[in-house]
Amino acid sequence: MADKPVPADPAVLAAPAYVAIARKWRPQTLEDMCGQAHVTRTLKNALESGRLHHAFLFTGARGVGKTTAARAFARALQCANGPTPTPCGVCGPCIDILAGTSPDVVEIDGASNNSVDDIRNLRDGVRYLPATTRFRVYVIDEVHMLSKGAFNALLKTLEEPPPHVKFIFATTEVNKIPDTILSRVQRFDFKRIPASVVSARLRKICDVEGITISDAALQMVAKAGEGSMRDAQSLLDQVISFGGAAADDKQVADILGLVDRRYLYEMLGGVLQGQPERCLDSIQAVHDNGYELAQFTVELLELVRNATVATLSEGARRFLDVSEEEKSALLAITNGVPAEQLSRTFQVLLEVHDQVSRSMRPRLVLEMAVARLVAIRPAQPVSALVDRLVDLERRMRGQGAAAPRGQNPEGERR
Repeated sequence: MADKPVPADPAVLAAPAYVAIARKWRPQTLEDMCGQAHVTRTLKNALESGRLHHAFLFTGARGVGKTTAARAFARALQCANGPTPTPCGVCGPCIDILAGTSPDVVEIDGASNNSVDDIRNLRDGVRYLPATTRFRVYVIDEVHMLSKGAFNALLKTLEEPPPHVKFIFATTEVNKIPDTILSRVQRFDFKRIPASVVSARLRKICDVEGITISDAALQMVAKAGEGSMRDAQSLLDQVISFGGAAADDKQVADILGLVDRRYLYEMLGGVLQGQPERCLDSIQAVHDNGYELAQFTVELLELVRNATVATLSEGARRFLDVSEEEKSALLAITNGVPAEQLSRTFQVLLEVHDQVSRSMRPRLVLEMAVARLVAIRPAQPVSALVDRLVDLERRMRGQGAAAPRGQNPEGERR
């Protein structure tokens, strides 16, 4: 006889489903978006002036806010108080668009609706007036996935759309979109978001969510996101799952697969100070802790790059996407070290990284490279060498003038 099913715990059934940070903290208005001021400013000006084009193309890398901007722009167009750059968020259209239930805002996945028939259905729907708002807005994500025939079917509608229709396209591969389409849209290029901007956003999220995490750790998460806000927020979710509400720097480095910063600074310090034992100790620690030596050399290259920028000038330091704490550490370790020495170190490390990545014995390769790295010293400037040659020639001439008649400067008879 089968066992009777165990009834579910009512408390569990009543518990709200967890919402990922990337979804929970998705910006709802153009004003809330981070790192895309050149796009949001133009869209807000168009909303305020009423100069609204019929078709927009948002292009850029993944996770930089293209679809988010499309939804926020749709709300700005459809708000009962609009079109306005600051939708109220409480009217019917705003609530329906936010919930994804608005009959007048249609989101289409270009990857799975890329045939001619799909576009014909869209073209038939364009003729109808909006049901409850002022526009019918079509948001086509990954529009570059449309077939050639689908693009051709869309072309006429895109060229002469009804006045109540707006198109918003989003793509990560704008090079795959035909020129005939590009010439009929307003194009907005979304940039990768700077790590400092991503880190500041993550700090705000952590403060509200009650997560204790250092600025240095958030900087690591932001850099691992590689300019994508969504990727960085997903990594933060992963860090919280691993380390709980109080994740330390080592836990963050472990979950991201990064090398402990102490070993990187020890290695760089040994190279710059000509101390091979420090370098070998660092390599052994990296190896014993299970880090990939190829990853170690990659992060060491980035550290040398940051150290070089820190030594160039005070103004150049604004190009450092690091925390103030690490910036101070860079200035301390490069105190008195010329940028030319760091540049040569980078060139040698670049060759070493290529060898380490391809070698079956990466530790041996890196240890043997220590001899080259610690031997790097700042080259003397050409002017100093010329001065030494001039001084040597002057002294030799002086010795020649003082020699007795009939003898050369060495005292031998001619």
